[in-house]
Amino acid sequence: MTIDWNIVATIAAPTIALLLGAVLERLFENRPRVVAFLGHVSSVYLPRTTPPMDVYTHSVVIRNAGRKTATNVRIGYATLPDYNVLPDIEYRENKLPGGGREIVIPKLIPKKQVTITYLYFPPLTWGKINTHLESDEGPM
Repeated sequence: MTIDWNIVATIAAPTIALLLGAVLERLFENRPRVVAFLGHVSSVYLPRTTPPMDVYTHSVVIRNAGRKTATNVRIGYATLPDYNVLPDIEYRENKLPGGGREIVIPKLIPKKQVTITYLYFPPLTWGKINTHLESDEGPM
């Protein structure tokens, strides 16, 4: 049995062109691409305080890896402990109807990265703090 390479080329060329077009569109599309990850989780034991205690901290890093500004990036919380946003950018806090809260970053420009660091005490743990991460472009 011989292979007719003209038939193989006739079938393969449009398929390869379609896949290559999809890959190129994904690479060069002008859209925001917001990603978030947990920066660190840590605990510090303070033996010299009265009484001795633990202090917990963690951070969430949010980055717009896309080529367009992301709007209304929302970070939700069941409980919002003390926090710090770095670098110092414009943001606001919203109270949610169910009792939670959220930090809203109105605009996150392309290639910008924001770190939110939290400080809290037991019995609160990092798993009981953050709830959702989303923007006008969709969930993260």
